[in-house]
Amino acid sequence: MATRKAAQEKIEDGRPHISGVQPPAAIAGGELSIRGRGLAAGNKPRVTIGDVLAPVVIGSDALVIVKVPEGASAGELVVGSTGEDAKLSEAWNCDIGICVAENLHPVANPAVDAFGNIYTTFSGSRGQKVPVSVYRIDLNFNLRPFINDMMNPTGIAAGPDELLYISSRFDGVVYQVTPTGNMSVFVEGMGVATGICFDPLGNLYVGDRSGTIFKVSSTRQIFVYATVEPSISSYHLAWGPDQHLYVSGPTTSSFDSIYRIADNGDVETFYRGLGRPQGMAFDADGNLYSAASWMGRKGVVKITPAGSVEHFLSGPGIVGLAFSPSRSMLVATTNAIHRVDVGIRGYQVF
Repeated sequence: MATRKAAQEKIEDGRPHISGVQPPAAIAGGELSIRGRGLAAGNKPRVTIGDVLAPVVIGSDALVIVKVPEGASAGELVVGSTGEDAKLSEAWNCDIGICVAENLHPVANPAVDAFGNIYTTFSGSRGQKVPVSVYRIDLNFNLRPFINDMMNPTGIAAGPDELLYISSRFDGVVYQVTPTGNMSVFVEGMGVATGICFDPLGNLYVGDRSGTIFKVSSTRQIFVYATVEPSISSYHLAWGPDQHLYVSGPTTSSFDSIYRIADNGDVETFYRGLGRPQGMAFDADGNLYSAASWMGRKGVVKITPAGSVEHFLSGPGIVGLAFSPSRSMLVATTNAIHRVDVGIRGYQVF
């Protein structure tokens, strides 16, 4: 009752009142839905995120949708009206990502080592030779070339041996890379090798987008682990806290699935109803985050162990994500890496 009375007092004094903002996080180009009362106050609403003006897509007294502008960072969202007697709402804290590296070409999750260094690709089109294939972003967000001589790097994963593993969809090879960038062949013959991940025992899983999921032991024995529907672009893999392998792969459908695969290779549908699900990551509580569209909203979708779904982060062109040791979410778009300070601890398999 006291909360309702306080809200009513804010309306009566002419100040807009924010009751909620969804989703809880966003990057530049994403959209935030602001709900409340008196948001327009008879005029076009004016919304700022930090000290940056956010373009209004839809504006009414009860709902305002804004696009997150370039240059906005984590800070306070405020709604006000225009005119001489404009009044401002109380601030609403938002988790807005900052761009830490651009002019890249990721096609899957970035990888993070134990020290917090980020690894990402300039993958290029099939058969394209680029000057730098893989970049490393250090703790100060300095972007430096890491590997120069790899065609179409696709999936990246940090291994239990503190080495980096990178798949190439061009030659079907998974490469093993030292912290100094020395590269050698770990396993070959993986078809159109795309997403990769490890389980807690050190087995490597590789997705051949034609329909096969390979399991490679630490002694480099190769097994066909499962077969799934072919993907038009890439498989994305993640190992879950429930000791199952999770696989996504965009098809021509706008109602795609994430699959869960048991140790015996049995495949079941974990969730169906996403548009172009791509990179995935788990948090320590077993929630799955997927780069996908859901109910027409682009960004990152959160799926709980109980199966409930929410739009967690808004943004365009997202292809993958990962959690850093500092509990940030690292979001990979088609040309950049963003850091969003969400305070979530990622699930670690080692």
